[in-house]
Amino acid sequence: MFDLGFLLNPPTGLAIPVILGLSFLLGLLHGGTPDEHTWPITFSYSIGTYSTRGGAKAGLIFSTGFTIQRAILTSLGFLGLAAVYEKYNLDGPVYVAVGVVMLLAGWYLLQGSDMHLPLDHVLERLLGPFLGDHGHHRSRVERRATPESGARPIPLKMAMVHGFVAGWGVGGFAAILIFVLAPQMPNVGWAALVGVMFGLGTLVMQVLTGALFALLARRRGLAPEQIQRLGHDTASRTLYWGGLTFAVAGLVITLIPWLNTYVLPTGNPIPNLNAIGYPTVLIIVVVGLIGGGTLYRNYHRLIQEPRRPETESAPVESTP
Repeated sequence: MFDLGFLLNPPTGLAIPVILGLSFLLGLLHGGTPDEHTWPITFSYSIGTYSTRGGAKAGLIFSTGFTIQRAILTSLGFLGLAAVYEKYNLDGPVYVAVGVVMLLAGWYLLQGSDMHLPLDHVLERLLGPFLGDHGHHRSRVERRATPESGARPIPLKMAMVHGFVAGWGVGGFAAILIFVLAPQMPNVGWAALVGVMFGLGTLVMQVLTGALFALLARRRGLAPEQIQRLGHDTASRTLYWGGLTFAVAGLVITLIPWLNTYVLPTGNPIPNLNAIGYPTVLIIVVVGLIGGGTLYRNYHRLIQEPRRPETESAPVESTP
């Protein structure tokens, strides 16, 4: 029988195959539970692909970057980095970094929209030349006149960057890896494999989660062009406003670290489900309020639009 207590509190002196198997199972649990380091990002990119296959791909790409980071993290854990994490809480700086990357991706996608964006002029001047976008030389009216059909594609490569950056946050699952499992391995190479197995377990669940999120953008009765607009708008706004939320939360947590102590225990032993704290609030705000709210509002706006004639109004096929 599966022993959850053994998985979440593994003893020392385990054999290498057992450690690797436990790492993979922990990755499955990590990918399937609400995690502020994974779900908001996977939701944003998956919903923007407006297809189950694209959503699964978003989860795969994100988890690839995450797996690379976890291999590095467990290697460093073997070499003694665990002592650093025991002394310092790095969640705040990680949230800021994740938020900045989300913000930049969302800003890039929203160029051409008619929405007023905070920090728009600053980001425009700093990043326009690097992105090959010289729109900062045009007026705001001209730049906002870009037709919706010319909306920029969702940059899935950014999901890999997100996965790598987000992985530096250390929650309950990471603590088991770097404090208990990685130090038991015979050398740093085997310790890296602990992170790889954990990342692969997360990958499996994030591919499934990404496909599920993408299904939310494939409502029947919408034309293909409407589905594209729905997914693109939801993803870009979730990335942009969610990024601002993450960055602000990271600054607050960094400046007021004692906020970490305010949690409401749930009695569930599984990390991410064992307490309600600021990570839970971040998930609710970014995925629920910003992402879900945008999806719900825009869907109901689209179904009230006049139907396009013939082929343009044909419903989207339900194939993946």
